[in-house]
Amino acid sequence: MSNNNRFSLSLSALLFSSLCLPLSVHAAGLVEAQLSAAVQHGARFKSGQLVVQYRVGADTAVRLQQAKFAPLKSAQVKFLKRQKFRQDGKGDLVLAKLTDGANSVGAMAAAIEQIKQDPAVEYAEPNWVLHHLPVTQPMPVPDDEFYLSGDLWGMYGDMTDPANPYGSQAAEVWRTGKHPTDCSDIYVGLIDEGIMTDHPDLSASIWQNTFDPEDGIDNDGNGFIDDVNGWDFYNNDNSINDGPFVSFHGTHIAGVISAEGNNGIGVAGVCWKAKLISAKFMDFDGGDTVNAIKAIDYITDLKLRHKLNIVATNNSWGGGGFSQAMIDAIKRAEKADILFVAAAGNDGTDNDVEPLYPASYTNNNIISVASLDQFGQRSSFSNFGKKSVDIAAPGEEIMSTIPPLFDFGFIYGIDSGTSMAAPFVTGAVAIYAHYHPHSKAQKIKKAILRSAEPTPDFESNTVSGGRLNIPNALRKRHY
Repeated sequence: MSNNNRFSLSLSALLFSSLCLPLSVHAAGLVEAQLSAAVQHGARFKSGQLVVQYRVGADTAVRLQQAKFAPLKSAQVKFLKRQKFRQDGKGDLVLAKLTDGANSVGAMAAAIEQIKQDPAVEYAEPNWVLHHLPVTQPMPVPDDEFYLSGDLWGMYGDMTDPANPYGSQAAEVWRTGKHPTDCSDIYVGLIDEGIMTDHPDLSASIWQNTFDPEDGIDNDGNGFIDDVNGWDFYNNDNSINDGPFVSFHGTHIAGVISAEGNNGIGVAGVCWKAKLISAKFMDFDGGDTVNAIKAIDYITDLKLRHKLNIVATNNSWGGGGFSQAMIDAIKRAEKADILFVAAAGNDGTDNDVEPLYPASYTNNNIISVASLDQFGQRSSFSNFGKKSVDIAAPGEEIMSTIPPLFDFGFIYGIDSGTSMAAPFVTGAVAIYAHYHPHSKAQKIKKAILRSAEPTPDFESNTVSGGRLNIPNALRKRHY
């Protein structure tokens, strides 16, 4: 069961009587122009849904009883965050589902401007639709020893056999024998689709919530009953493995981060057996801002509540427009010392000019990741940005774990996209935290970016000017 209180009010809620005053034509026009620009670049919002952040001290119940803006009067309102339970200095955060209007850009802009006139409202915004960031459907291949066969190029290094100088060099770390490769002391939040929890290469990596065993009781009091391996915010239940068509993307990413190595089968992830906590908020058709925020906050709460060594979340998704509510959620993760690794996007465009969220937010804990191919060149689909994209990592023709499709039985497959590049960096964060215990998030981020291998295709269009090099990050001082 979710910890969000649900109720319906005859809306009243989001405005004072002062909202009956005429809107500023300029203000309404500005909001409409901003929404139109986002929609023209492919963003979509949930029809009739608004995310509203109230200021500290505002009596939301009173506001709800005094609203006079017609389209809001019959809205259903759900509290996403209650002020009395928050520790980030903000008031109530609510989702208003309008039953009349706000289905078009113009109507949404008008509703937002009406709400923003209430001095108790900090901001109001659409509930944006979010989606995965691969560029191809996974292509299943027969089971094989994919590391030995040369298929795991993204893991290779200059001196490995097989070798690829443009890989992440993770295998260079494995082969030194100087550090254990068992990363089971490290936890990573996988904010995505679900995961195939019984995949033979992932079973050792799936988080088991010992604080809340499966007994029909919310033993740890976090508001989620029997969240044994995580939580499905899309369906609001504890099942994170809902079949191959809604677990492909998440399972593929999971394998890159922490598939078990040296076990005689399949593939190996960057940080073997790092514990993956699933915060599922997407289905095959994507997800939305509200559930993404719930997923981010769920991971943050687990770290604070249970003192789990959660060092990062992987976020291979994007789309929609600007969301202050999501920025606030990422900031809460930052305060908990959690890095937010995000795929830069697959439009082949400059994120400095056309932002792709959440990768383009300016939170200090974000690492935005571009994709390179096995020849060291920027993938043709990969977004870039001198100021907004931090580093490149392998993202083309990446072999990893997948759930079996139909009756083929293949459980390994190839996919491409910045979705596949991001988990290499997430894995790098995990392996750094494993080798250097108690390192703060900003130290880890600095180590990864400052140790990037200079690469011509990224010198002028990423912050670091290069590509991921895990051994460099581990052996150098970067602070």
